[in-house]
Amino acid sequence: MHRSRGLQILQLTPFRKLPWLVHGFSTRPGGVSLLDGRQVLNLGFMEWDTRENVAENRRLLQTALTAENFTLAPLKQIHSDVIHLFSAAPADACKGDASATNRPGLLLAVQTADCVPILIVDPQKRAVAAIHAGWKGTLARIAEKAVGRLRLELGSKPADLLAALGPSIGPCCYEVGADFVTKFTAQFADASGYFDEPRTGDEPNPLQWLSMMPPGHQPPPRNVHLDLPKANRAQLLAAGLCPQNIFPSALCTACRTDLFFSHRREGVLSGRLLSVIGIRQ
Repeated sequence: MHRSRGLQILQLTPFRKLPWLVHGFSTRPGGVSLLDGRQVLNLGFMEWDTRENVAENRRLLQTALTAENFTLAPLKQIHSDVIHLFSAAPADACKGDASATNRPGLLLAVQTADCVPILIVDPQKRAVAAIHAGWKGTLARIAEKAVGRLRLELGSKPADLLAALGPSIGPCCYEVGADFVTKFTAQFADASGYFDEPRTGDEPNPLQWLSMMPPGHQPPPRNVHLDLPKANRAQLLAAGLCPQNIFPSALCTACRTDLFFSHRREGVLSGRLLSVIGIRQ
């Protein structure tokens, strides 16, 4: 945890060893926005907050990271597999859910409030990427495709890449409809391992509703819990990253609303976290 100017920013130790790299996963405390009578570091343009507050919060974040001279390059996120490769600062925010660059001075950024933020760095080619992976982006393999863009366009070797999966909603709290199992098993051979039923302690087997009973005699499908971080880690492995180079967070945004924002837990009166990565001049 990096603490600066009243902010608490999560950083990964292997990333911190690279002097040319700036990165961080923001947290809730600090900032100039007011939510439930408390000051929070809201970094997304929400209806309950002012644009001036968000701009100041973003400035505070960059200052805390000693990245004042960077150009922040957030995206208009649309829960897609659209990936932008930036060779210069975009004039306006681009629609998409991942970005990559090998140019110094750009601070790539993704907003989350439960979805999985993924920061990738190539220590050999000095290239970086930021990924927003909700369930739709995960289903569209955005993490795997982002590694592919780094490999094809910036010359990265997947085995050289380091990936940090930031705080997101965990399988403990991410309850989804049973139809999600069908969606994911249609795309991923190991998808059954991403799910588990809510437990009461009495169930002998997870996903027990997937039975071979005749039509009309099956119990109604029960909701299941989806492990988004696990699904995205599997994609990174499939893309060629080494297991020891993938660093998932154990922090659940829905469990820890004292430290993070969670749309699932808080609804519209939630803020947005910002995960950033860039290359120093």
